[in-house]
This record gives sequence, structure tokens and C-alpha cells, in this order.
Amino acid sequence: MNLTVAFIGLGSQGAPIAKHLAPAGFPTRVFDLVAERMDEAVVSGATAASSAAEAADGADVIEICVPEDDHVRAVVAEVLPTAKPGAVIAIHSTVLPDAVLEVAVAAAQRDIDVLDACVTGGPARAVTKDIAFLVGGTEDVLERARPVLAATSRQIIHAGELGNGARLKLCINLLTYIQWAAAYESFQLARAVGLPVEIFEEAGTSNGQLTDLQQQFLVMHKLPDELRLSDEAQRNLRGFQAIAEKDLRWALRLADQADLDLPVGELVSRLMGRIYGVEEG
Repeated sequence: MNLTVAFIGLGSQGAPIAKHLAPAGFPTRVFDLVAERMDEAVVSGATAASSAAEAADGADVIEICVPEDDHVRAVVAEVLPTAKPGAVIAIHSTVLPDAVLEVAVAAAQRDIDVLDACVTGGPARAVTKDIAFLVGGTEDVLERARPVLAATSRQIIHAGELGNGARLKLCINLLTYIQWAAAYESFQLARAVGLPVEIFEEAGTSNGQLTDLQQQFLVMHKLPDELRLSDEAQRNLRGFQAIAEKDLRWALRLADQADLDLPVGELVSRLMGRIYGVEEG
């Protein structure tokens, strides 16, 4: 019998992941606080739930993809009363390891297991199932959830004990945002001294230093000012900025706990508004 799935949190990352589940043969219930976000998954064969608790009721695998640590805590607290013993909660959010370990203690009291199954690759790759899951937790719990995770990704990387998925994701995100800063500043310098964008990109890709993801990031900086400075664009960019600043804040906290100094990461964390092209004020 196919595993049943609850998917909670249908933002830019969660929505494209969730829509692959029902077509892969997994009976799926979805929930998001914004009801309209459930439409795409419903069209793909999922059932819309009226609450997170209803979505999780009886599910074998409960996937959670919400923005921050407190959201994860709130969702887990809501679903535990209806989740069945033996279920697996897979947390896709980028959170501190401490948050994962905290909710795992509460879940264990109801005989429910937890994985930190963080997502890397971004929303565009989630559409094509080209993401990877960075997973912390025991091997046996991962194997119970593996068919569901494999249906929406190209790779599952077992990072080790519970919390290591979150640790690994913060390391990867630190690398990502430092790369964004490098791409942004070199691109801006090239443009400021009169070099054509196409020549800059050709040179950067010729030696492998300018990656496909960096080029995708630079697209926003090539938009005409009337588009880039529009209220909608700036609202979206501020959303990206907020996520980046949170992720870098957590990476720096992790480094502090390890008694490690990250001066470049610290600087980049203060520049994310500029790097994303958010206009001051």
C-alpha cells in the first residue's frame, strides 16, 4: 500500500514539491494558511485540508515547509494530536538544529519520528524535481520516508544524526550568499567600467567561476529600472532579503556555538539588501 502524505506549507518552495506527490501515487492532503496556494496541488490530485491537524490525521509522512523555527514549532504542536504513532515528520524548513531536536523530543512522546530533511536547489529546480534533500536522522527513519522524498527530488544526502540536515543546509546557504555577493560586485564593476554584460558572462563562464545559479541570480540586476524598482518587484526582493538575513543569522549563530569566526559571512549578512537590489527606504 502506498504511503499517505500530508504536506504543510505551500510557499515558493513547498508548492512545487507538493504537486509531485499525488501524481507519483501517494495519497496526499495539503494545507496552507493561504487557501489559494492549495489550488495547484489539488489540480495535481491532492486533497485540500482545512487545517494542519486535518492534513496530518493518519498520514504516514508529514512534510513541513514553513519559513522559520517558530512556524515549525507551531505546526508540529498542531499536528501531533492527530498524527498516528509511527508517522515520520520531515522538516524541510531552514532552521536551527536546536529547533529540530526540540520538536523531536515532543514527537517521540507520541511515538512519532522526525527528520530534518532540508531542501537545496531552489523553487525553479523543485518544479523539475531537481532538488536535493539534506537529511538528518537515523537510517531506519529515513528509509521509511525515502520513497516520498525520492518522488520529488534527484538526490537524498544522509548527513548523519538528527540536526545534521539543518547544520549542512546552513553551511550550504552561507556558501550560496557569499557567491551571490561575489557575482553581484563583479557584475556591478564590469558594468560601471563599460563592459558589456554578455562579455562579462562569457568570460566568467569560460573558466567556471560564474555558475548557472549565479547567472540566474543576476537576472534581477539586468532588469530595466522601471521593473526592478516597481512596488511588486521590491516587495519580492525584500522577501528574499528577509530569508537570506535569517539564514545567515542562523549560520553565524551556529559558528558562534562552534567558537568559529566567519568575517566574510558577517559582512555579507549586513549587505543582503544591497546584494538583492532592495532600495533603501
